[in-house]
Amino acid sequence: MASAALAGLTATVLGAPAKWLLVWAGLLLVLLALVARWSPVRSGTVAGVLGVVAVSVWPVPLVWETGSWLDFCGVAGFWALPALGAALAGGYLRRQSARMALALRDARRDQQLELARDLHDFVAHDVSAIVVQAQAARFVAEQDSELDSGHDSGQGARQVVRALERIEAAGLSALASMDRTVHALQDAAGPTTPVPGLARLPELVERFEGGALDADAVAVSELSREADTTAYRVAVEALTNVRRHAPGAAVVRVAVRRSGTGTELTVTNSAARRSGGRLPRRRRSGTGLAGLRARVEAAGGTLWAGAVEDGGWRVSALFPAQENAAR
Repeated sequence: MASAALAGLTATVLGAPAKWLLVWAGLLLVLLALVARWSPVRSGTVAGVLGVVAVSVWPVPLVWETGSWLDFCGVAGFWALPALGAALAGGYLRRQSARMALALRDARRDQQLELARDLHDFVAHDVSAIVVQAQAARFVAEQDSELDSGHDSGQGARQVVRALERIEAAGLSALASMDRTVHALQDAAGPTTPVPGLARLPELVERFEGGALDADAVAVSELSREADTTAYRVAVEALTNVRRHAPGAAVVRVAVRRSGTGTELTVTNSAARRSGGRLPRRRRSGTGLAGLRARVEAAGGTLWAGAVEDGGWRVSALFPAQENAAR
């Protein structure tokens, strides 16, 4: 760019034909736009200034021919405008490209975070169920083994215990691997598979042994798509926490109700009956209740979680109806 500008200045001073100076000025405008678009910011700025000056001073011969500095200033200003326009056009294209790159990076990060939430909300729910069932079966088998320790059936029961221990260990290993994947996706931070909504709530509760569903079908239809999927995530997270922290709870109840302020999802469990079957504490991934609270608030709702009088736990999410959320 600097070489082209110096060549043009030399030709101007030496009095090259005007038509060649026009061709040179046009080429310099194109080169100026390309430099502003692709060159590093610092070198592009220097080259742009030189280009604007070079294009502006090409009418120097007019001063020599007419002896009027006013003519020179007028023509120089006239040619400075397209030079500035070329530089601005290149800079605009640079900014647009940077914005597109930033938007693409944000979209990829959002996709990674969405996958991390799905891993936590859904995969952890099912794997936790495997571990809890294995723990419960081992507990029963250990009791039978103690009762039948003097009979042949005791050896078979002990084999069952060892097999269930391996199942439990595999499940815990899967949970740990999933946590590492979640953190890797969060640190790195096409459409994903649609997230289920409250229409799948009966199926979810059915898979949860001992759970009961009390739902109002009319209430479900009042939710927006975002609130619907978020409410389902709340139910999954709450039931998963029951398995982890309150195994053997006598009562686990999921309720969906519509009120004057919107639709409320409530998951309530009684206190745990046994203390030895809890899942080991896992490293917090930042996508539990704290993450759900942020999602619920983003959907226009509120989330509450806390202990109840009988020693149990309750998670409640309230979502406004669509007409209220639009106001």
